[in-house]
Amino acid sequence: MRFQTPLIPARLVRRYKRFLADAVLEDGREITAHCANPGSMMGLADPGARIWLEPNDDPRKKLKFGWRLVDHENGHFTGVDTSLPNRVLRAGLQAAQVPGLPPYDTVKPEQKYGENSRIDFLLTGGPKPVFVEVKSVTLSRQPGLAEFPDSVTARGTKHLGELAQVAQDGAVAVMLYLVQRTDCTRMQLADDIDPKYAAAFAEARAAGVQAMAIGTAISPDGITLGDKIERIGNAA
Repeated sequence: MRFQTPLIPARLVRRYKRFLADAVLEDGREITAHCANPGSMMGLADPGARIWLEPNDDPRKKLKFGWRLVDHENGHFTGVDTSLPNRVLRAGLQAAQVPGLPPYDTVKPEQKYGENSRIDFLLTGGPKPVFVEVKSVTLSRQPGLAEFPDSVTARGTKHLGELAQVAQDGAVAVMLYLVQRTDCTRMQLADDIDPKYAAAFAEARAAGVQAMAIGTAISPDGITLGDKIERIGNAA
């Protein structure tokens, strides 16, 4: 998936109110960008960090920049926009390029299921319907190791319970973690951050929910699916 508008570099001044970030462009202008990430963004929002912004000229948008990437300035990037993984994965699903999934013919995004919830993707046309829930993974506290979540997620815990019910009802339920970091080759749950999520994950796995992690290739040009990532410890 290529970004709709070429990204421009900036330096982060601060992130605040979860969805706002002030930054300084290379020409010295200070602007406010939309930050499409409700999580803590632990380790990704340090003042002075090099970031990449996507400008827009949409008259309907108050903010004319969206924060898309953190540039670690060592050749690696992290994607911070939590709306992008579903777009990236949808393209991969439609091209049948997501490893580890059962065969399917049709990809249906945002389908109602459970209690007032929507599954990210429902795959049909195979032996069984496949329910795929997607989570964006951006936290890394140890070199090479990605973790989820970066803050308490009651919504994520609810999703795991609903996936468990899907599996018990006879469909295929998949919890897919899309690692939006190019510097990680392993992934596990951050059970110290959200023990309830970790407990719900264990219960979902016992109920038959499949779990997988996939990496991404990230640059200021765009984001595409990468290879499957090793899950270790509590995410195995």
